[in-house]
Amino acid sequence: MRTSRRPIFTVLVSPRMGKVVGLIVVVLVAALAATTASARERVAAACADDVIHSGTLTVGTDNPAFPPWFGGGTKKGSAWKINDPSTGKGFESAVVYAVAKKLGFSHANVNWVYTPFARSYAPGKKSFDFDINEISYTPARAKVVSFSSSYYDVNQAVVVRKGTPIAKVRSAAGLRKYKLGAQLGTTSYDYIVKHIKPSQQPAVYQQNIAAISALKNGQIDGLVVDLPTSFYVTAVQVPNSKILGQFPTAVHGEHFGMVFAKGSPLTACVNRALSSLRKIGQLKRIQQTWLGKAAGAPVFR
Repeated sequence: MRTSRRPIFTVLVSPRMGKVVGLIVVVLVAALAATTASARERVAAACADDVIHSGTLTVGTDNPAFPPWFGGGTKKGSAWKINDPSTGKGFESAVVYAVAKKLGFSHANVNWVYTPFARSYAPGKKSFDFDINEISYTPARAKVVSFSSSYYDVNQAVVVRKGTPIAKVRSAAGLRKYKLGAQLGTTSYDYIVKHIKPSQQPAVYQQNIAAISALKNGQIDGLVVDLPTSFYVTAVQVPNSKILGQFPTAVHGEHFGMVFAKGSPLTACVNRALSSLRKIGQLKRIQQTWLGKAAGAPVFR
């Protein structure tokens, strides 16, 4: 039997030719990098054209601006209460400036505007490019506004005063006989109604600060808020209080998204920025910096 073999060729490259080949490779890599950078710049420029005020990224949030979402305090005479969102401190403020940088906006070119929570996702014209204010995605809200992809996956939690009967509860079912409260229009309130299903009508408040006062004054037994907020409530706002527990994470569960006018082309730009921040680990690092405590809360059985 005859076996055919392909001839093997050996190419000899002189040292001078090797240098030429090496130079060509370097030039090609540099050209590719320049092309990629140029493409990124074109995308950022296109996104910059989608803002409501040329050259400025306008971001809405509520006032007061509470920790751990915002930090750094306020300057004397500031219209912002507790924290000025422009400090870059606090989880949501840090996320905004990381996204802004990806979109081509410097810190100085980000402008914050006061937007009440319920107005942020109401139908109609917006005074912001996007709003960030612990706003959970829901299908109902998404009918009238656009949402970014998740920048934080969140659990709900219950805050109580120590030494009260509810403070001994260890299960979600055990909460049903108690008076619970939450802010109007929030997924915290929805969680009470749809999942806890208490035997008495839950209390509802226009702002979270009013719900916190109700807990402090004993008008409600338990306050339902998102988990990171519960840490600030117990540490600063309600003396002798504790996090009773958090509810288990659900598959495809609740998440916070930035809110845009319905159909805003900027939504896709921000989603690309968030995707990049996730990929390089920056979003996770920001979360660990500002929300690290959230990992230690007990979970209801």
